[in-house]
Amino acid sequence: MSEFSRLAQSLWAKKRSDNGQWLYLPLVVHLKDCENTISWLFNHWLSDGQRRQLSEATSEEDMQKLVKFLGFTHDIGKGSAAFQTKPTYNGDEQLDQLLIERLVQNGFKSFDGIRLNQRDQSPHALAGEAILESFGVNETVGAIIGAHHGKPASKVPNDQIIYYTANYYQSEKDTDIQAPWRQVQRELVEYGLHTAGYRDVTEIPTLNQPEAVILTGLLIMADWLASSEFMDGDRTKPLFPLIKTTQSMTTIDLQARFQRAITTWQLDDEWIPAQVDQMSDPYQVRFGFHARPVQAAITRALDTTTDPGMAIIEAPMGIGKTEIALIAVEQLARITGRDGLYMGLPTQATTSAMFARVNDWLNRVAADQTVHLSIEELQGKSPFDRVYTSLPKASNINATEEAAAAVTVNEWFSGKKSILTKFVVGTIDNLLLMGLKQKHLFLRHLGFSDKVVVIDEAHAYDEFMDAYLVRAVEWLGAYHVPVVILSATLPKIKRNRLLTAYLEGKYGKSYKKLLVAPPDWEDTQAYPLLSVLDGGKLKQLTHFEGQSDQIPVTLDVQRINQDDQTLITALLQQLSEGGVAGVIVNTVKRAQALAALIPNDVPLMVLHSAFLAPDRARQEAELQTAIGKDGKRPAKLIVIGTQVLEQSLDIDFDILYTDIAPMDLILQRAGRLQRHQTIQRPRGFQRPQLKIMSINGFGDYENHTEDIYSKYLLMKTDYFLKSHIQLPDDISKLVQQVYDTTTDAQVPDIAEAKASFVNKVEQKQYKASQYQVDKPALQQGQSIIDWLKRRHTSVATDQQVAAAVRDIQETLEVILLQHTDEGDFLLDGRSLDKVSSKEIAQQTLRLPAAVTENVNKTVQQLEKMTWPYHAQWQDDVWLRGALVLPLDQDLNARLDKWHLSYSAQAGLSYSEEE
Repeated sequence: MSEFSRLAQSLWAKKRSDNGQWLYLPLVVHLKDCENTISWLFNHWLSDGQRRQLSEATSEEDMQKLVKFLGFTHDIGKGSAAFQTKPTYNGDEQLDQLLIERLVQNGFKSFDGIRLNQRDQSPHALAGEAILESFGVNETVGAIIGAHHGKPASKVPNDQIIYYTANYYQSEKDTDIQAPWRQVQRELVEYGLHTAGYRDVTEIPTLNQPEAVILTGLLIMADWLASSEFMDGDRTKPLFPLIKTTQSMTTIDLQARFQRAITTWQLDDEWIPAQVDQMSDPYQVRFGFHARPVQAAITRALDTTTDPGMAIIEAPMGIGKTEIALIAVEQLARITGRDGLYMGLPTQATTSAMFARVNDWLNRVAADQTVHLSIEELQGKSPFDRVYTSLPKASNINATEEAAAAVTVNEWFSGKKSILTKFVVGTIDNLLLMGLKQKHLFLRHLGFSDKVVVIDEAHAYDEFMDAYLVRAVEWLGAYHVPVVILSATLPKIKRNRLLTAYLEGKYGKSYKKLLVAPPDWEDTQAYPLLSVLDGGKLKQLTHFEGQSDQIPVTLDVQRINQDDQTLITALLQQLSEGGVAGVIVNTVKRAQALAALIPNDVPLMVLHSAFLAPDRARQEAELQTAIGKDGKRPAKLIVIGTQVLEQSLDIDFDILYTDIAPMDLILQRAGRLQRHQTIQRPRGFQRPQLKIMSINGFGDYENHTEDIYSKYLLMKTDYFLKSHIQLPDDISKLVQQVYDTTTDAQVPDIAEAKASFVNKVEQKQYKASQYQVDKPALQQGQSIIDWLKRRHTSVATDQQVAAAVRDIQETLEVILLQHTDEGDFLLDGRSLDKVSSKEIAQQTLRLPAAVTENVNKTVQQLEKMTWPYHAQWQDDVWLRGALVLPLDQDLNARLDKWHLSYSAQAGLSYSEEE
């Protein structure tokens, strides 16, 4: 450490008192720790694709220099009077005085009487930016230092040192007092330049925005790691611990300290994607079945790309798109130098189901290379997912060496760091949040930029979510991240918007000059369809030999306009000789009302979102067992549910009733009608029958439907939905007829509904734009200054995340318990003191939006109900902050003006009390 002056060695970066022991870390030690850490992360943790993207405008060697410079100078703002006179967090004045005395002993002037009344105007990240730029470092690099605590400055800090001179130099005007500060700051800047390999600041490259965002994310990650004293809080596994104030820093071997830390921290192996062998069947190798013709053709097409960007796969329900996507991940990762996966799903339920499938795939991948790979599930209910929670911890696997190959959970990558896990399955919200102005957005961008991104059910997002999806895709294009999009019912307008968004993100507006595409690419209705961007060339695969292995099915479509009792009577008559009927409606209330009309002697299952999590999981499992692909079908069964039945459940109905909905959703629901063609159907169901409900007449639909879906889309669906549908051949044609505005002229009396629809879309898009980051600025010299300035508050909870990117009303999640004179119980009858806190925490559901219209008032009421449990729950990791809705002996409750009731058969129902 003799290479630093006494002034530099006397500066501190961290300090605390711990059980009477004084600990601290010299600033230069922390700067060297971070320099070593970020250099290692750049060379060994970033993927080849990330390094190539960062080095596009320069060389990888030059980027390595910049990374070292950022690592060493990131906390140079701590070398200021404002920071060095900060008190210890716990107010230990003796420790503060000791470190002040060391500063004076080593050359700084006396601090007696110092008062920095505007200390808070120069936080150390902003001070670091100001110091570097005062020495001539360009603002695209200086801004990274200013942003390394998660948020960049709103303007270039040109006047920081002028207006707040004493914060930097201890005195406003006394040059003798200022001199040591000026000297030590110059020393640290010059050392940073020298250790990086620069002769002067003019050699530091100027960056563009995507480069700066990724480097900021990498610096935040490096700083967090270099600030971690122990691995996951385990004091037997030191990383970068503080030292005693009695210990001389000259005894620290910085390289040995770093090597020990990184060896302890590095629990995962690197995934090196192998060439997908086209000579053997990759589907047989990975999944145990032979590729279907559509699967094989898409895999062959993707293998011929050299610069793959976005691949959009439009193919029928049940064709095996998930398996196509997972094989594509291996292909595209190898070609583009990526080393991870993000699989995005529309809901928590679909995420849980997909996690198990991706985990199985990843286990096979890990076994091929005999490596340890970590996976993460990013959705609010992951702690209750049995597949996820059964995975071993990475630290345990490495400690015991129980397995040569393993898929694990790496606990260091938790909280805001979760997205940095190489393999992630999560809700689409995590991807949409790439476009939301939010602190630490840099980490999210860093995490996504090293992965192949798969977006499932791409048709399932409304205009508000689409606005965020398009912005996220633009940034993925800027990072050259390969994106795979899956849908059975994708409108061509959305397909085209996603393709052009990716191209604009990658090439800027000049993409129009680069694009080479088939003449009819924007209007094709080919189905199945693969649209793949290979550099600036769009290739479309429209012909699939042997695709007829999926036998066409003709559905008989009938509109019915009946009251609920007549409807159920007719349904029961149809099932007089047996059969499985599905009834999919648009609201929970309607599902419960219809279910109440089914006689007790008729087998019934109800599935919607207003069930306790354990009840819903049990019902989904029972449903899959009964009418899934290999299910043991009952002689008779009625299944009534909401939109949850149209997403990812592999179930099969003999006949299907559905409320009218936009065409793509009708077709998704129809995909559950006689899905498996090997099943022997009861008499009367030899031809699949699709019954459309909630239509009073053309353009007149039940209120519960128009409240959810645009009347414009309902009218177009109603008009183009004929008496027969052939699946899969009619899928694309029907979807395009509804979503293509050129067909509006064919639909009578559509003008008013269209005007309302257009107005709402514009409102949603405007609202989304208020919270969004700008498009990526690809020109060199575009900094991240003001990148995250917003009026929107930080998004903290899962529900706030959903509300931010889904344009939904914030509601409340509660734990349902039964409270009686005999005590407190789970709804299944078990006493509360006989079950674990984790099991109690699973007894949740989300209250209806109508009940929580005034969220703050409802929270206050629920907190009063929760108070009996409050004291014992606040120290419990599972129950801290939970809200309870206690139900009485009959499982009823009152909340403000609402009467609520729960049953395991119907879920939570509510009505307004008079």
